[in-house]
Formats: sequence, structure tokens, C-alpha cells
Amino acid sequence: MSRRAAVFGAAGQLGVELVRELKHRGYETTSWDRAQVDITDRAAVENALASFDAQVVLNAAAYNQVDVAEKEPQAAYLVNALAVRNLALACRQIDAQLVHFSTDYVFDGEAGRSYVEEDPTHPLGAYAVSKLSGELYAQAYLERVLIVRTSGVFGPAGIRTARGNFVELMLRLAQSPNPIRVVEDHVASPTFAPALASRTIDLMATGKTGVFHIGGGAPYSWFEFARLLFEAAGVKPALSPTNEREYRTPARRPRYSALSNAKMERSGVEPMPSLPEALKTYFATRGK
Repeated sequence: MSRRAAVFGAAGQLGVELVRELKHRGYETTSWDRAQVDITDRAAVENALASFDAQVVLNAAAYNQVDVAEKEPQAAYLVNALAVRNLALACRQIDAQLVHFSTDYVFDGEAGRSYVEEDPTHPLGAYAVSKLSGELYAQAYLERVLIVRTSGVFGPAGIRTARGNFVELMLRLAQSPNPIRVVEDHVASPTFAPALASRTIDLMATGKTGVFHIGGGAPYSWFEFARLLFEAAGVKPALSPTNEREYRTPARRPRYSALSNAKMERSGVEPMPSLPEALKTYFATRGK
């Protein structure tokens, strides 16, 4: 019997990889982007899923404008929280599993180490609050839900998506003669989108539920990330470190939000590629 999967947020850099990987593994797959189905419209979500009768629903749609969310928290909450409730209710109607993606920003970054799934959450801003609320809505309405927290996602599709990613932003800045300054006192786990999609489907296919972390596998400051990506791209712009005090943003961000993949690896899933390895693959596929 064919396995049936539905993907929301299919135009984003993670959604593109999820659709590709699901089809590669033989799933009968349908997908929608924001223009096709607005997940903040409960009736639209229910109608879309009723027409396909999916066994698993993957939600890669998100409002991720962290700083803008401080000015329009309702917009972030509508997409990242209430829309997840819509998806959970629709999944309950058709008895489908929901796979939902969350973020390292649910933590405050004060632990000073990579976070595990059992660590207490403490969101610092409107975006982070909305993402944690989405997790809670999914868990409130469904028994079979897989929540994947990730960090600093980048994938080859970022060259075509409206929001892009950190790699593409740095490459654009490198075309200017102006020096590039990147914070060195904020640490995350930059995550390669194709590997994130693959590991998520591994967990999903073996029936895993609950919260799992899938980050890039090692902690890196954003300055280190920039230095590594320029090395991989073969460009040498003027790059220098800065810090949170010098580079103020409207939203507070966790200083150390790297994620531990230990639970994922204990579940038998292959470890994530290293960041240098992921960047090498990124640039090998970027121009295709």
C-alpha cells in the first residue's frame, strides 16, 4: 500500500527538500505553498487534507522574521501557533500523524552548552513565544505528533526562496567592497536542509513521536559559520567579528542555542554531516 504524505510550506528551503526526499523514498506526496493553501485558514487546511487523505502531514511553513515579529507579534502567532492548531485539528479528523518543525529559539541560551530535549524552555521574544506555542498546540490536540527543533537552516533552495538564508546573505555582502561584521558571541547549530529532511523522515518512518532535536551537529558562532562558508565558496572578503553589544537587534536572541542530537542518534538515525562537509555539498549543488 502506498504511503501518503502531505507537505505544507513546500516552497521554502526545507519544504523543497522534504518533498524531494519523500518522493525519493516512494511516498505518494502532495504539497502546498502559502499561495495555494493559507494554513491560518482552518477551513482551507481541512479541505486540502480531506481531498488527499494523508497518513502523515509535515508542516514546514513558518513566520521567521524574528525582528519584525517584535512589531507585529500577532502575525507571528497566527502562523506559528494558531495555524499549527488548525493543522493538528485537521490531522485528528483524518487520523494522520503531524510532523512539525520548531526552533532552538525556544531556549534562552543561558545554559552555556548544547540543549537537550528535556531542558526547560524560556523564549525571549515574540517569534520564540509563537514557536513554543505551536509546539504546545500540536501536543495538546494530538497523541501522535513529532516535533523537530532545528537551528539556522540553510539549503540550496535558499538561492531561489524569498527569504534566502545566511549563506546567500553573506555571499551578497561579499560582492561589496565594504567590510562584513558578524557576531562571534552568539552560538547555534547551523543545519543543512537536505540532511534535516532526511533525518526527519527517518524518525517519522520508524514511528517516533515527541520532541527531537536535529541541529547541525556541532556548535558554531555565526562568525565561524561565515568564515567557513567563505572558505568553501573560495572568496576572501574583509570579515571581522562583532558582538551583541555592538550589533543591536529589535529582538532578543539566545546567545548559545546549539542543539544536541544525542536523542536522535540513540534512536538509530545517522549523525548529521559536519558543517564543512555540508557547505561543500551546498556549493557543489548550488549552481545546478
